[in-house]
Amino acid sequence: MKKHNYLFLLLLSISLLLGSCSTDDSGDPVDPTDDVGETPQPNPQPTEPQAINLSSYDNGSRVMMQAFYWDVEPRFAWWDNLSSKVADWSDAGINRLWLPVATKGQSGGYSMGYDVSDYYDFGNYTQHGTLETRFGSRAELENLISTAHDNNVEVIADIVINHNSGGGLQYNPYRDYDTYTLFDEDHGNASGMFNRTYEDFYPNSVSEYDPGSLFYSETNLDHHRERVQDWLWKKDNSVAKYYKNVMGFDGWRFDYVLGFEPWVVKEWLDEVGGFSVVELWDGRASVLEDYVEETGAGAFDFATFYNLEEGLDRYEDLNNLTDAGLWQTYPEKAVTFTANHDTEKDDNIDNYIKRSNKMKAYSFILTHPGYPTIFYSDYENESFQEELKTLISIHNSLAVGDTEVLYVDEDEYVMKRSGTGTNPGLILYISINNSTKRRTVSSNWNNVTLMDYSGNTTYNPTSDESGMVQIEAPANGYAIYSITE
Repeated sequence: MKKHNYLFLLLLSISLLLGSCSTDDSGDPVDPTDDVGETPQPNPQPTEPQAINLSSYDNGSRVMMQAFYWDVEPRFAWWDNLSSKVADWSDAGINRLWLPVATKGQSGGYSMGYDVSDYYDFGNYTQHGTLETRFGSRAELENLISTAHDNNVEVIADIVINHNSGGGLQYNPYRDYDTYTLFDEDHGNASGMFNRTYEDFYPNSVSEYDPGSLFYSETNLDHHRERVQDWLWKKDNSVAKYYKNVMGFDGWRFDYVLGFEPWVVKEWLDEVGGFSVVELWDGRASVLEDYVEETGAGAFDFATFYNLEEGLDRYEDLNNLTDAGLWQTYPEKAVTFTANHDTEKDDNIDNYIKRSNKMKAYSFILTHPGYPTIFYSDYENESFQEELKTLISIHNSLAVGDTEVLYVDEDEYVMKRSGTGTNPGLILYISINNSTKRRTVSSNWNNVTLMDYSGNTTYNPTSDESGMVQIEAPANGYAIYSITE
């Protein structure tokens, strides 16, 4: 055979070898350094595509900050710590702060507030061994609320209206033994407001049934009693009206709503209004939907949280991301999240999204419908903060329009937001594969060069005349595509 034929065969072999490194429409792994030999792009890519100005596409959406974690430190200085951060959070796109329970609990200076004792002691009465709460003084709380309002940020009160703790012993004829059901100026209620006795707790002369006996079963408030309703939400100096009109809180996070009937939340909101979200710890979207319909309140979207935990962690199957979530039926009532003070403590295994998957989970809730919550410990983590700021910026600008899942399998998930009017929307591509992936999908953009606004890939494809475009997800990561200038 002649020499030039050998050379021809050698070149052909090299060409075939190079072609085998690139992706096809099956989403096979690709060599991220090699764009040569893959499915040809309809139009040449520009050398330096220019990002659109996201601030020009402000969609009015914002996110909430859960401004605490379990057993926050330093004690007695938390309100001042938050006050120093509010301006930065507001600039980043935060419009609400969910604060921990702000009043004195039985554990005094160590209490996270969920062992509520005095509903009106914000760190201004000496009891349970301390003047200030774990978080600081009343004056420091009032300064935090004022600072938040000055930065156009609402403040959400964590409300515990089921279980009480820290009262004095008294004989309880309905149980025929002594119970810690005496709350007065000398027994855990130094404010003297909403003093309580055994008649205010289950069982009593009005009620025998206790709907929520999981916590402090002897001191669960009976909301059927008119007196309890008056003090919690009806009277002018009720807990609800005092928090709103005197302290300046703008809304409510209702703790452990399984401990009382839904009508309680509805009546509270009918009386005082304000933003609301309930902690109904149930992974079934249908249960959350029923509660929203019955009360009018928002709800933490535990269904979506578990979809993310199962898809990214437990089963490593992104098909779980398409399971029902509250955001699909009640996006305006779904408060989505990836972590909270409960999921991030006590070595939770099935209630926890591991660190390596956190940003993928955030990319999901910050591009899908719903009202996302950022967890303080994640945002203040130097490894996450800039990435979260970027995701919040994308959420507050491009995350609009109808939602369509373009492709999903065990290790890939591609979702499109259609945009509205002049807002172009976005495409989210999550991969838990250990290799870079590419996939051709249908966009709403014809003959437009795209870029990843998360900054996780520099691959800039161009859509064809029908909107088809091949996008890329980095190994075990995500990308969020939209148009360029």
